[in-house]
Amino acid sequence: MKFSSMIFIMILFLSCQKGKQLSVFENELKKQSEVVQNEEKPVLDLIKTKNKGTEALEFCKERKLNTDFCILIDMSLHSGVNRFVVWDFKKQKIVNKYLVGHGCGTNSWSGDESKDHPAFSNEDGSHLSSLGKYKLSGRGYSDWGIHVKYLMHGLEESNSNALKRFIVFHSWDLMSDEETFPKGSPEGWGCPTVSNSALRAIDPMIQNSQKPVLMWIYN
Repeated sequence: MKFSSMIFIMILFLSCQKGKQLSVFENELKKQSEVVQNEEKPVLDLIKTKNKGTEALEFCKERKLNTDFCILIDMSLHSGVNRFVVWDFKKQKIVNKYLVGHGCGTNSWSGDESKDHPAFSNEDGSHLSSLGKYKLSGRGYSDWGIHVKYLMHGLEESNSNALKRFIVFHSWDLMSDEETFPKGSPEGWGCPTVSNSALRAIDPMIQNSQKPVLMWIYN
């Protein structure tokens, strides 16, 4: 066999081996992509939401809060899906739903590291959101989003430090109008944050309410 022929065969062999390596690599990427695509997107539990709505109405009657609607936030859901709902007491149904961010804690500010396992705290400086029922009142100027905020008065032991911690309801330019799953929503320092478009829709409802509005954050 001529030397040139041997070189040609070796090059052909190495090319085939390289092709096999690329094929294995491509197959692995395809598998990983399929895992992400097949990851089941969580959805809001409508029965749980309705039960919370029923309980919220009784609470609002007792505390003389708005009995037309309230805001329910189910923090047990992944932050990349709609878990913030406006609940209509009279129609007993969701009239709008949006993404909402939670506190980052010791994770990166504006990241999504705790998108499916948030922690909660009532401690000042924790940078975590607090569970519980809140009374929304005191519309003011915000440095964030559309420059509107509502004070959040914690009504339970689990969120009693909300005002002291400067936890308020506001919008944030980084929040999306559409679901981002499997990515999460950006995490701040504990405030429930929505997109600018979301707050533009919700603001008139709260502003025109004759009574303070209930926001209930639960998991």
